[in-house]
Amino acid sequence: MPNVSICIPTYNRANYLVYSVNSVLNQTYNDFELIICDDGSTDNTAEVVSQWNDSRIRYIRHPKNIGRSKNMRSGFDAAQGTYFIKFDDDDALTPEFLERTVAVLDAEPTVDFVCTNHWVINQKGDRMESATQENAAKWGKDKLKEGIIPDLMRQTFEYQSLQVGSTLFRRACLEDVDYMRPEADGCEDFDLLVRLAIAGKQGYFLPEYLMEYRFHGGQTSLKQNLHFLKAKVFCINSYQFPDEELEAVRIKKLAWTQEALGLRLIENGDTVKGRQMLRESVEVLGSSRKTQLGLILSYLPLSLRQLALQAFRQLRPKDYTEQVREAAG
Repeated sequence: MPNVSICIPTYNRANYLVYSVNSVLNQTYNDFELIICDDGSTDNTAEVVSQWNDSRIRYIRHPKNIGRSKNMRSGFDAAQGTYFIKFDDDDALTPEFLERTVAVLDAEPTVDFVCTNHWVINQKGDRMESATQENAAKWGKDKLKEGIIPDLMRQTFEYQSLQVGSTLFRRACLEDVDYMRPEADGCEDFDLLVRLAIAGKQGYFLPEYLMEYRFHGGQTSLKQNLHFLKAKVFCINSYQFPDEELEAVRIKKLAWTQEALGLRLIENGDTVKGRQMLRESVEVLGSSRKTQLGLILSYLPLSLRQLALQAFRQLRPKDYTEQVREAAG
């Protein structure tokens, strides 16, 4: 039985998968199994996987697309290791990731998972120093010190400072919270970490940069954003925090997410639902220029509202994620 199970869910990214798999095979710690879960890819993923003649690799190919969360769940259900990690098919681990994180879990029996810091890389696999530092600051990783993570509910929910792809878990703690919820599809990583915190699990932060997270042009679209925002509304609605201050944060975060979802729905042509989301957000946040604009645009023909919203989006300063995507294009 392997000590660690590594799961890489994949779908039509054979070109990136090679980089991801090789990052696992190059680990300095070797007691692992690698489970590649293929969600019905129509590219040459199966051919690419066949190039590796390594008994530690298991390939699960679904005949048709079953969705992100179910695909991820299939890898988790097949896992045999005491420890478990899942990361995406366009990301990678540094060679020392398993060696360093396994050592923490072996030495700290009360710790349920250990999260590391990570590099931002572009489409070509280049590490982006400036974007990496901006990412760490944006999510508060630069303020976390090595050791047990204090106030885990706030770190996972309010600050969202942890990332599943750079985290090694005890598989037992994931079984306790039923790992991935299908209703959270698209937002499952955020949801998993929050539910672990609510369940009283204990996390450990290792500030070393032991994982590579890739930004590239194929990651963003209106359809993907809609899917993510709908899932996030579901997730935030499902939580309840014992701390009154954090519960107030949850209500506001739900309203902000409803506002973002409402604008996207209006842009996509789902006018009635979009207006409903905006009005629900106004009940908590009050009226803003953004909600007023969205409601006004909802009465315009679809083509005009899409042009207007896209134009306003272009006026917004590009953040580091967009700059990395464009630089790699």
